Amino acid sequence: MKLMVYSHDAFGLGNVRRMLAICEHLLETIPHLSILLLSGSPMLQSFRLPKGLDYIKLPCLNRSESGELTSKYLGTDVETTLKLRSDIMLAAARSFQPDMMLVDKKPFGLREELTTTIRYLTCTQPQTKFVLLLRDILDAPEKTIKEWQDHNYFSALDLIYDRILVVGMPEVFDLRQEYAFPVDVANKVEFCGYLRKKPGQVDRGKLRQQLGISRDEKLVLVTPGGGEDGIQLIQNYLTGLTTRSPTFRSLIVTGSEMNPSVRDTLNQMAQNEPSVQIMEFTNDLMSYIDAADLVVCMGGYNTITEVLSQAKRTISVPRIKPGHEQLMRANRMQEFGLLRYLHPSESTPEKLFETVETELQQARLTAVERLDLQGLPKVTQAISRMLFGEPARSVISHSILTPPSPKIQPVIQ
Repeated sequence: MKLMVYSHDAFGLGNVRRMLAICEHLLETIPHLSILLLSGSPMLQSFRLPKGLDYIKLPCLNRSESGELTSKYLGTDVETTLKLRSDIMLAAARSFQPDMMLVDKKPFGLREELTTTIRYLTCTQPQTKFVLLLRDILDAPEKTIKEWQDHNYFSALDLIYDRILVVGMPEVFDLRQEYAFPVDVANKVEFCGYLRKKPGQVDRGKLRQQLGISRDEKLVLVTPGGGEDGIQLIQNYLTGLTTRSPTFRSLIVTGSEMNPSVRDTLNQMAQNEPSVQIMEFTNDLMSYIDAADLVVCMGGYNTITEVLSQAKRTISVPRIKPGHEQLMRANRMQEFGLLRYLHPSESTPEKLFETVETELQQARLTAVERLDLQGLPKVTQAISRMLFGEPARSVISHSILTPPSPKIQPVIQ
């Protein structure tokens, strides 16, 4: 069986890390499976890839705080870059001939770049299954509903996609209702729970010893994910430390996407603070989360699920531009007693330091027991059923792959 995976990758590392975790679990569970990953992530080569998985690196795109797409490295306009990415994906589909296409977040890809590949597969291989993977929260309902109607996503999900797998829980956020899914689309949704990553590669005690941290010392891990927009969080954290006398140790992972000049500035801020260590990137963040007593992070899906899967106390300072996804997730998780969040406007150095001190004194997190963390096995079970057990989709009209039709009126309110 052959699976082609499209990873939505315009900002940060969250999407590609999530898709890699799913691919690895699929390969461990389903025999004789080959997976081809399509992604523009500049960090793909830094991850260990299991046997059975290979990737095609697409030209990188970047997304600004306003949501505008640009070419990240090539000196070409965004339309030329999108056309190049689209042509590469189409050529891959023609040669690879996948039995299933697993698409991350956007049914037609970024700016509809996946449309020609979808059209090719539905025309020449009508037996190919299409699966959309969605994280728990996309963005504010009013913005998401408008985007999905304007881009014809509801029709695509109704006529093209066989299943919609959500790596989240309806008790936390039921996107069928929040985003007013039409009934036929809502019926294709399968909630799989959050993704629990594999344990880290290094034992907690051994890693703390490598970091020079004694058994009695508290360790705070600070991570802004990919790091491209993490300067404010780390600056506030370091400023709070330098104006106090911390009784704990800190490890800051700046992220591979952080601008080198920004990273240099942060290193200079920390050079006279002996309680702080800074590193750029690790492909084994789970080990460092395990070694920590408290994690300070933003509000991305991957980081939040990684820290909660290890029952770590967490302070989230979510991103609020260009969308509200992280803010919404942090708020919902706080309501469930799973973390403490600070709005960026309230996350002053003083407030952040005080919150860190308070959280370090709290008991072990127990509310995480309410969280369904069986996302990987449940996603694998759903994909296995579709690959081996479910009938093929009927041949569809390809008008859906042309410019958007009138908006579909949602049935679920």
